[in-house]
Amino acid sequence: MGKSATGKSVGIAVWTLDCTSVAVHEQPMPPRTSQKLTRRPDLALQRKYGGLIAGVDEAGRGPWAGPVVAAAVIFHGKPPAGVNDSKKLAPAERENLFSKIFAAAHVGIGIAPVELIDEINIYHATHRAMCDAISALAFAPNAALIDGNRCPKLDIPSEALVSGDALSISIAAASIIAKVTRDRMMTELASTFPPYRWERNKGYGTADHASALREYGVTLHHRRSFRPVWERLMMEAAA
Repeated sequence: MGKSATGKSVGIAVWTLDCTSVAVHEQPMPPRTSQKLTRRPDLALQRKYGGLIAGVDEAGRGPWAGPVVAAAVIFHGKPPAGVNDSKKLAPAERENLFSKIFAAAHVGIGIAPVELIDEINIYHATHRAMCDAISALAFAPNAALIDGNRCPKLDIPSEALVSGDALSISIAAASIIAKVTRDRMMTELASTFPPYRWERNKGYGTADHASALREYGVTLHHRRSFRPVWERLMMEAAA
């Protein structure tokens, strides 16, 4: 059993895979998909491969604070109505779909903390989280569909899809799981660090976050490898 950001058990297994070599080597960039993005995501790409197909996506590459979270989803039942790219859904819609996805799919979650992001950079940390999400699935997938333009190096067939959360319903579901999981984590952190307003900005570089960073400085949850945070640290060192 994994635990949610609130500490409650959820119906997933989350463990850490030693994929150092996976995280720092990537496959060559595949050609960009020519599929139009006007339709809703569906299962067409899953049927292309057959078997158990995992959709994989992440949340939190850009923020100045907090982890990057990845999710992997394999549907074993009918996908719930309304699943779409998480960015196209309101927070209440994502929360409503979160439990419905768990009921209809195998879900794995991978979390790369701030320390790992600063150690190996956000790109490689994102791939590490994706590896861990796939490893956390109850069943090994036959192939993986990855949102983005590069795949982490995996021992199963994988395909990178630009705007994949608008093409594959499994990737769209993974985007919802990753987003809701990370948002809950940042809301919980906000209760300990209220000036940064992480319950609102989720660690992104908004005006209120930048103002708090200038006034209160860097916390242990900030990414020191990100320029605005690094610049604030240099100011503190020079003072």
